[in-house]
Amino acid sequence: MAPSAPAAAPMAAPGHMGVDYEQRVDFDRLRKYRLSRAKASLEASECGAFLLFDFYNIRYTTQTWIGGALGDKMTRYALLTRGGEPMLWDFGSAARHHRLYSPWLDPTNCHAGMLGLRGAIAPTAGLMEQAVRQIKGLLEDAGVADAPVGVDIVEPPFLFEMQRQGLTVVDAQQLMLDARQIKSQDEIMLLTQAAAMVDGVYQDIVEVLKPGIRENEIVALANKRLYEMGSDQVEAINAVSGERCNPHPHNFSDRLIRPGDQAFFDIIHSFNGYRTCYYRTFSVGSATPSQRDAYTKAREWMDASINMIKPGVGTDEVAAVWPKAEEFGFENEMAAFGLQFGHGLGLGLHERPIISRLNSMKEPIELQPGMVFALETYCPASDGFSAARIEEEVVVTPEGPRILTLFPAQDLVVTNPY
Repeated sequence: MAPSAPAAAPMAAPGHMGVDYEQRVDFDRLRKYRLSRAKASLEASECGAFLLFDFYNIRYTTQTWIGGALGDKMTRYALLTRGGEPMLWDFGSAARHHRLYSPWLDPTNCHAGMLGLRGAIAPTAGLMEQAVRQIKGLLEDAGVADAPVGVDIVEPPFLFEMQRQGLTVVDAQQLMLDARQIKSQDEIMLLTQAAAMVDGVYQDIVEVLKPGIRENEIVALANKRLYEMGSDQVEAINAVSGERCNPHPHNFSDRLIRPGDQAFFDIIHSFNGYRTCYYRTFSVGSATPSQRDAYTKAREWMDASINMIKPGVGTDEVAAVWPKAEEFGFENEMAAFGLQFGHGLGLGLHERPIISRLNSMKEPIELQPGMVFALETYCPASDGFSAARIEEEVVVTPEGPRILTLFPAQDLVVTNPY
């Protein structure tokens, strides 16, 4: 019998520091790669410029970040014109900070900006009118004022003001998501490091997951450990146990964990901006045949989809190996969306490709090397209330899939068995 091929080494997840004795993340190379991808997308489009409000697109093009509390306030924005360098408008003193500490940006391109904090300052105050007038002048200076402006997300009053001042607005979100789809070696290393941090948190969860602890206490533990390990944002943690498992509520509560519960968790955080989405399911103390059967099916569906991952395969082919909604208790694919599911990971939680029976059968995407995405499966148990949920993060390579999520999940883990 011929010897089996050696298992692929884990993807590199080095320490957080830059060092002289190992090749780690090259942040200057990362910045240049991201900006070059955004510029190439702009050049290939009909647009004369991209005007970006999406927090992740701003980070991708300007390589800047401020606290997550301002991430949904629609105040930060960036302008990238054909042949030009990124211009940034940021919250008050953050602009001065960028001028001091972000030397890859021209200091004259870092501006303080304020549009209204999602309507808290009414449009009648004139801030949006002033901002659009300034942007229009910059487009005229760049010679692109007559071309469409690509905008990713926007508040209606700002859109109306752009139109009032004669600017033609088109969608840039699709173009930016295309740019962000293929990850560089540095992005993959950061995604791997983020997953490695969650590997460790799951070890902590296994050790404390026993009757008497509450779901919210597990959430608190995970938040604490992730921030201690260097996370820059814990976006969300699902903690779901017992009768709450079926149907999946996508949240956490103060429910007490009880003997024999099935419990699953999803840990969503970012390291240097790069995110995880990482489910694991456990049984507490013991597991019933019904719970084990559900886990076995969820694992089979997961392995079937992983086995499909290679360049040239369509996302419709991946989705086809998962059960139809009606086969696991839902009336249609919309009702079951997100349960048998794949989604790109990067600076955003849901990037390209999105893989599901809801959309992939109609508009498949061809898998390419450098794509990174999470695959998720869910199987309700025959007892009517338990369920199994598994998620693996995958890198597409020329040789096939490489797995980033390493906490054991091939078989159902029973924590603190009796």
